[in-house]
Amino acid sequence: MKLFLVRHGETPSNRENRVQGITDIALSEHGHLQIQRLADSLRSEKIDAIYSSPLTRAYQTAAAIARFHDVTIETDRNLQEMNHGDFENVTIQELKEKHMPFLMQWIHDPSSVVMPNGESLLELQNRAWRSIQRIFDTQLDTLVVSHSMTIMTILSKIVNQDLSRARELRVDVASKTIVEYTDGKGIIRLFNDTSHLKDI
Repeated sequence: MKLFLVRHGETPSNRENRVQGITDIALSEHGHLQIQRLADSLRSEKIDAIYSSPLTRAYQTAAAIARFHDVTIETDRNLQEMNHGDFENVTIQELKEKHMPFLMQWIHDPSSVVMPNGESLLELQNRAWRSIQRIFDTQLDTLVVSHSMTIMTILSKIVNQDLSRARELRVDVASKTIVEYTDGKGIIRLFNDTSHLKDI
């Protein structure tokens, strides 16, 4: 089976370099253009099921892709972004100015921190993986629309990489990653592909 891991298109918060987390933000105008290109790049793929984070930016992305496939979108809260707690909707510049020690720890070992009043990467991975395992059990070619850190932890689990190195697997907005899953093992065949966005 194939697992397509798609990150949502751009939002105004992405452009502002602002932490989004579970804050519900819609796509920007540019984000809508991105997901049309993304959807077109997936038009000829065999997709039997589509799961999406319930956050608007992810669902809008899933809906654009689903137009080319006779599949109903199922939303799953386990696939939503990491809960950043007190840092929700805060800019990276504000974090640098007010929370530099925390930010440095996050940069050097993201697995060692818990977002204040939010989640850790392990908590995020555990909830996301419950849904991914159920998808693998179906053996259906499935597309999942989610978020950068959620996808990052899913890929870390697939390649058996420690979460301290999870940031090496971060994905760009409106990107697609393809995993082939056979005999209980996943192999990344395409990682963070954004070639469909090259002319916009």
